[in-house]
Amino acid sequence: MSEPFVRSLRGTGFFLGVAFFVILAAFPFYWMVITAFKQNSDLYNVTNIPFWFNEPPTLEHIKYLFEETLFARWLLNSLIVGVCVTAITLVTAVPAGYSLARMTSRKGEALGIMIFLTYLVPPTLLFLPLSRIIAELGLQNSMWSLVLVYPTFTIPFCSWLLMGFFKALPVEIEEAAIVDGCSLFGAFIKMAIPLSVPAILTVVIFTFTLTLQEFVYALTFISSSDQKPITLGVSTDLIRGDVFFWGEIMAGALIAAIPVAIAYNIFLDRFIAGITGGAVK
Repeated sequence: MSEPFVRSLRGTGFFLGVAFFVILAAFPFYWMVITAFKQNSDLYNVTNIPFWFNEPPTLEHIKYLFEETLFARWLLNSLIVGVCVTAITLVTAVPAGYSLARMTSRKGEALGIMIFLTYLVPPTLLFLPLSRIIAELGLQNSMWSLVLVYPTFTIPFCSWLLMGFFKALPVEIEEAAIVDGCSLFGAFIKMAIPLSVPAILTVVIFTFTLTLQEFVYALTFISSSDQKPITLGVSTDLIRGDVFFWGEIMAGALIAAIPVAIAYNIFLDRFIAGITGGAVK
């Protein structure tokens, strides 16, 4: 076979492979969209073809969410929990990662690995001790219990990630700032923090996404509807016995997914830079 034909065959094979995985990744989102806007008469008619609209789209499922459930409250709860956990994680992980990166001995790397290993502890093993702590603090059935629990997952990983990123920053930059009159803390604030924006954005996206999608601890600690985050509220209040409100469930998932998808697309380059910069060091 000629070389142009071989190149064309390889290009076609590569294109078909990529197209297959794109379709595989996009299909759940497509299914969620069409289900969220289908009329019930179309959605539950087994004789209809389920892959497109057989009747005109409707907004009745979204209307039901905001008028007949506490969906707006669940959104607010998720936002409050996400912002609080992200702030706690940043305040803790940024100085921790910087301190570990600037330790001159091998103790810094060893401590960083030990901190990361705590992230690998299965969450189910922490149910009993965390439940005892939540009970002692009187936070049962409160979304603030999640604000206390979630940082135990996010801080170890984010500290390890930021440690790798700070190691990539030349120490000479901070030394030059100190020579010019900055204190060590001033060099950290004025030089290290601005240069580590990609890693910090990575931490923000990772932390907020984790709090938005976590389910098990929310189910364990919260039963009151007005305290539930969106993942728990949609999956418990819209599934009643063997009755599934599929249109409303998909509409709720769609509304929750859109902000995260937009954030990923806006900050994709910096997110990749933060992940790779922190992971390879």
